[in-house]
Amino acid sequence: MKRRILLVDDDVAVLLTFKAVLEISGFQVDTAASAKEGKARIRSHEYHMVISDMRMESDIAGREVIQAARTAPYHPAVALLTAFPEDEGEWDGAGPDKILVKATHTRVLLQHIEKLFSSHAAKLTRLAAQASGSIPAKTNGHAEVLAPPPAKAAVAKPPKLADDRAPLSLAASAGSKPPEKASAATRPAGTKATAVTTAATAASKAASAAKAAAGTKPASRVRGRNGAA
Repeated sequence: MKRRILLVDDDVAVLLTFKAVLEISGFQVDTAASAKEGKARIRSHEYHMVISDMRMESDIAGREVIQAARTAPYHPAVALLTAFPEDEGEWDGAGPDKILVKATHTRVLLQHIEKLFSSHAAKLTRLAAQASGSIPAKTNGHAEVLAPPPAKAAVAKPPKLADDRAPLSLAASAGSKPPEKASAATRPAGTKATAVTTAATAASKAASAAKAAAGTKPASRVRGRNGAA
């Protein structure tokens, strides 16, 4: 598909000459001989580029054409074709994308137009990417990075207990076991001590009985002998 250009100039000789050059170079060209006609064409048609002269019905008639092109919903590239170059700083950001000087050689003008097409296409791509938030947006000549919000750090959740009282019951049973073990350990020791005491008492009694028995037997014998005598 051919790229469409709207050429606006009140000088018919310039208009027709430039139209022929652009058409030979492969562009589809519409013309307007006044700012009023140019604005009407911008509203009723779509163009890839609008090229306008500055001084037509008035010395600033070209500004109206450029402003109309700037506000067009299809966003064409905008160039100012003039014999009296102006300072771009006077446009307050609403001026043309490129200023073309009429006295420039035709080949050079065509080169500028091709470069403008390329830069404008890149601009539209950048604006579309900025709208989606995927690349930095330029603010006052500086790049402002539009980064996606940082991902939230995953927090490990503690394991869910089937019964919240389980740890308490385990702790209670764990605390109750040592006393049971201690009592179990002390019971054999007490029994053993009692057995030893009982055995010692029995042994003492046995010894006493033995001594008593040993002391009484000789006496009986003596008495027996004396009685016999």
